[in-house]
Amino acid sequence: MRVVLHASHLVVYDQDVEGARHERLIAKGAVRLDLDHYLEVLVRKPGAFPGSTALEQARSAGRFTPVHDAWWDQARKIHGERDGTRALIEVLLLGRHLPHEHIVAGLAAALRAGAMTADAVALEARTAAQAETEPALAEERPVSGEPSATVTSLHEWRLAHLPADTRPLPSVAPYDQLLRCRRTCGSDHREGEAQ
Repeated sequence: MRVVLHASHLVVYDQDVEGARHERLIAKGAVRLDLDHYLEVLVRKPGAFPGSTALEQARSAGRFTPVHDAWWDQARKIHGERDGTRALIEVLLLGRHLPHEHIVAGLAAALRAGAMTADAVALEARTAAQAETEPALAEERPVSGEPSATVTSLHEWRLAHLPADTRPLPSVAPYDQLLRCRRTCGSDHREGEAQ
């Protein structure tokens, strides 16, 4: 590993490939914690999340927005403190695969729809990402540019795209015949008696 120190940032290289880039801290002994580096631990111990230094630094840097807070508050009301916090941490883990602005858009859409799950946020974030790359989807959005407030579950989407089921409805007629036979054939002995 090779570290190159610049005036405003430092870059870590693995051979000739840039592995990391961080803002350089000017004050002696200053510490900058990246919330993303602690998410795996916080998923297992969500009680440590609310008071963490990494969370406060993410808030002050603008990476943890009021939309995050609003979604988190609703998730805690619905799922409870521990599970609501764990759901938020799962949302934050999406940041490793999706851009921050798409996750914020997904949080806002899921909040409007009342969908307090990481899966709903992921779906809406991917929809926001897709709207940027596909002009046809962007035209379907409201003029204001905000995502729609409807969230379709993956299960419902799959069912909507299945071919029509043309099989006949099941019948219980053969079972009705068994009941009639039991009433007429079983009248020789009382119920519960062995033959």
